[in-house]
Amino acid sequence: MKVSDILHIKGNTLYTANPDTPLLYAVNTMAENDIGSLVIMEYGELVGMLTFREIIKTVSANQGNVGTISIRKVMDDHPLTCTPETDVNEVRRMMLERHTRYLPVLDSRTLMGVISFYDVAKAVVEDQSFENRMLKAYIRDWPDEGARE
Repeated sequence: MKVSDILHIKGNTLYTANPDTPLLYAVNTMAENDIGSLVIMEYGELVGMLTFREIIKTVSANQGNVGTISIRKVMDDHPLTCTPETDVNEVRRMMLERHTRYLPVLDSRTLMGVISFYDVAKAVVEDQSFENRMLKAYIRDWPDEGARE
């Protein structure tokens, strides 16, 4: 299974922000849309990712406030990325090694979407469930030994 398969099922809704946007705006956007990340774009290029991890660190460092800080000051400016052709097992390995929950998907330099650890886990479980059903159907329809004689 490839990342493109996950994107096809997931859909193409993307939430982005500019790095100079106030962090409070990003927090409100994430809360209103029940999302865990924002893709940070500047001049049509991916320049970072903002996740709840960076927000929590900032809130903790500022005694519970986000203040007037811009996204640029707290975003991950070197996010891990993948392509639509990346194998899901490779994505799982990458996410686990880097403790990354959200991965922008780039085709060359074009942002195709974002996949989350949840999206990957769901796709793997559904794929395994389908395979399991096919194996059970195959076993259930196994010809009788006596039928061959």
